[in-house]
Amino acid sequence: MRYRSKPKSEESRARARDLRKNMSISEEVFWAYLRGDKTGFRFRRQVPVLDYFLDFYCGEAALCVEVDGEQHQLRIERDNLRDARLLEIGIKTIRIPSLDLFDNRKELVEQWILRIKAECWERVSRTSTPQPPPPAGAGGGGVPEPPSPTPVGEGGRGERE
Repeated sequence: MRYRSKPKSEESRARARDLRKNMSISEEVFWAYLRGDKTGFRFRRQVPVLDYFLDFYCGEAALCVEVDGEQHQLRIERDNLRDARLLEIGIKTIRIPSLDLFDNRKELVEQWILRIKAECWERVSRTSTPQPPPPAGAGGGGVPEPPSPTPVGEGGRGERE
């Protein structure tokens, strides 16, 4: 099920434009991995949906990727409600702790990218004609397991469905 957005107000468009111009460092780092269809899927930044602005959104797969800073540890209930509301309209949310994007964690970032690609392929294949299989992971015939969520005390909560 693809979410069809309603025309947005000028205020909403201006807010999204401002958020794109003023992304956090962790969002900028992750955008470098997603931009330009590098995943094989088109992601957009700061997309207004319902009352929210999604950090990164793939319309084809109805997948939202949120990069969560430490402040999200203080608003878990609000994030859970947001994710549930998005899921009601068919949009799944993957949350990435921002600390996973720093400190020479290129392999961890690449694991997140592979997880996102696999999720996109799975969601697209459920709703459309057969697609080619997702690219194989390094050294094997399939997509590697997603990274383990960072424990709450270490800067994040990981993925939420």
